[in-house]
Amino acid sequence: MRAGRPRASLGPVRGRVRSPVRARWRPLGRLVRAVGRGDAVSRHELLSVRGRTVAWVFPLLLLIGIAAGDVTTGAFEIISWTVLVPGVAAAMCGVAGTAVFALLALLVYVCADTVWQHREETGLPGLVLVVLGGAIAVAAAGFRVDGERRMLHMRDIADTTRRTVLRPLPVGFGGLDHAAVYLAADSEARVGGDFYDIQPGPHGTRVLVGDVQGKGLGAVETAAALLGTFREAAYHEADLATVAERLEVRMVRHRGHTAALGRSDGDRFATAVLIGFPPDLPDAVEAVVFGHDPPMAIGPRGVRVLPVVGGLPLGMAELVSAGRSGAPPVPPVHRLRLAADETLLLVTDGVTEARDPAGVFYRPADDIARAVAADARSAVPARLVALVRDGTLRHCRGRVADDTTVFAVRRTPAGQDPAADG
Repeated sequence: MRAGRPRASLGPVRGRVRSPVRARWRPLGRLVRAVGRGDAVSRHELLSVRGRTVAWVFPLLLLIGIAAGDVTTGAFEIISWTVLVPGVAAAMCGVAGTAVFALLALLVYVCADTVWQHREETGLPGLVLVVLGGAIAVAAAGFRVDGERRMLHMRDIADTTRRTVLRPLPVGFGGLDHAAVYLAADSEARVGGDFYDIQPGPHGTRVLVGDVQGKGLGAVETAAALLGTFREAAYHEADLATVAERLEVRMVRHRGHTAALGRSDGDRFATAVLIGFPPDLPDAVEAVVFGHDPPMAIGPRGVRVLPVVGGLPLGMAELVSAGRSGAPPVPPVHRLRLAADETLLLVTDGVTEARDPAGVFYRPADDIARAVAADARSAVPARLVALVRDGTLRHCRGRVADDTTVFAVRRTPAGQDPAADG
């Protein structure tokens, strides 16, 4: 599940987050967004004011400074620095802007050499240097813009893939107030093996949160396969244990398919938590844990970890002998108490394995307990995921070790708008 320690790509909080992130961590969020992405969009955001680019200001100031220095000091060598102007423009401006600065640099150089006449002329070598420098800068700008265009296209594809795998969830979907945040450890891929979904149906609403072992497109493909099975089984199957069996079978089938193709990820597995909200049990939930951290219940009375005995991850049931029916053995279904004012929090190992520079793991329960004690509204899903997201990024200095998902969900009280507490 690890993907090294690249800087996180800060994903949006899905569901609802109308309450602002704490002001003191807004600069951290902007820094992670700008530095973490490292692409054309972040550069344009940093070099724009009110939606208008100011990239041209930097090469223009450099050109003015060179010209002023040449006039005031009388040292001819300074004017030769005009060759730097189109080079700087190539790193910030478009092709047309770079060409304009190349011509301006040439014009300033010619004026200094022939019009101001307060020093000896340099002759042809200096002029050739400025012309060649401008031409090379224009070509470099063309290559850079073309590369950024391809990068943005790939980002669009990655975003489309993410929306396909992690479909948008409507507010109040299935009678649940929910919110989620996704941080991709691979800032270029912007999508990984973490997955989550909500599926309402005639037998109640079911929730699935999980993490596929490994990274790359193989992990995304596996997550998509599991989510597809979950959406069908969670709707049609009355027993949550049957939904769990269907997920295990799907994981084994998917592994067999990838192994038959000769791919190296044929032994992939996934950890997951399957939650059921039975319509006839308003004060309880059902839970199945596949080698994942158990969910936490957060409410005005504090934070508690649900007492769930977890089983093996999805795809590893073959390590245990099958039952009499031949169905793969799955972890037991636990029926757990959940008060109406409590929120379930589920996180992947990007949170639990986040470390600070000293190697100390992050413990979100401590931050959550303090926040809930200060303000009970911190248990609202939208505020809760923002709290855990900020705490994770603060603890690991913006560098997560794995794809990270924070998912919070609770029943929507009858007659209450889920947006009211956001």
